[in-house]
Amino acid sequence: MKRTVRGRDPFSGRSIEVGIEDGRVQTVAETRRDEEAWLSPGLIDLQVNGYGGDDVNLDHPDPDLIHSLTKKMIGVGVTTFLPTIITASEAKIVAVLRAVAQARRQSRLVADAVPYVHVEGPSISPAEGYRGAHPEQHVRSPSMAEFTRWQEASDGLVGMLTLSPHWEGVGEYITRLSRAGVHVAIGHTNATPEQIRHAADAGARLSTHLGNGSAGMIPRHTNVLWPQLADERLTATLIADGHHLPGDMLKTMLRAKGIDRCILVSDAVSVGGLPPGRYQTAVGGEVELHHNGRLNLAGTEFFAGAALPLKDGIMRAVSSAGISLSEALMMATVNPGRFVGGAGVIRPGAPADLIRFTVADNACGLNIERVWLKGQQWPGG
Repeated sequence: MKRTVRGRDPFSGRSIEVGIEDGRVQTVAETRRDEEAWLSPGLIDLQVNGYGGDDVNLDHPDPDLIHSLTKKMIGVGVTTFLPTIITASEAKIVAVLRAVAQARRQSRLVADAVPYVHVEGPSISPAEGYRGAHPEQHVRSPSMAEFTRWQEASDGLVGMLTLSPHWEGVGEYITRLSRAGVHVAIGHTNATPEQIRHAADAGARLSTHLGNGSAGMIPRHTNVLWPQLADERLTATLIADGHHLPGDMLKTMLRAKGIDRCILVSDAVSVGGLPPGRYQTAVGGEVELHHNGRLNLAGTEFFAGAALPLKDGIMRAVSSAGISLSEALMMATVNPGRFVGGAGVIRPGAPADLIRFTVADNACGLNIERVWLKGQQWPGG
């Protein structure tokens, strides 16, 4: 079925019309029509733990939950996302992987939106602060045998892995995963600068939510931030929800890495999108969601994850880091698209994953008008 979608290109500022057929972009042309709403590639989120009450990290996940989460992601403009499993027992990781794999087999919608799974852990730092909300009892050293069992249980669905490179023998592990096409990221780490460089030498190419998953007090010269910011081989993912990274820190990181080597992620958890209040969660226990979107362990100032969708992080990056809308969108479309098969662009031959939106009156988020996933307007039409 052929269709034409129109809007204003945020990268050029010009009105365009996009011809779509068989789920892909066929043509892109400027139009004289003066379009007010923006037309962008669909958002790509490489780290989603849950949203709207759906939790990827439940003890007994099922395919229906993954399908529900996928619909909620599409509703906030995310056309590609990675369900993210944090540190857990092997049995639990395998259970989640099987649920996602089954959901992809049962639902074309899930298969189109979920290219693979991100496993954040379990080989992270066990140290307090660096470990974050990950359960200490399940932190363990890298095991190629265990990773193989994950892949066998899920039809090879693990496509991204976050680890700390302080473990003995981690270099060979990273190399083997990288050669198998898995994107290896450094995160939740207290590794030395030398260990971080060796991880990049072995094939690591990402830093997971850089600036977070770290101790509150770190040495000013020898710490985990500078070697990751300095290494041009590492692309940094950043949580720009206005809480996880102060504006000055976000701006400095963007200048150090460059827009081209940065990716915005939500790191959203199950209470994201829910009303403010106290909730009981699978990860973190009792948490409190504040009116400003900050999520804390109840009664403390410690983060319990993130609660804002990626569309809101885009505008918070604009306001706090002083960048343009097109630069922020690049970090939520083009840049993460390089890690999911070249999505995140509008050009002939690309997947027809698109969003049409306006900027909210308070400039704190995007108002998503329409979403197209592989050319199909969501939720219909």
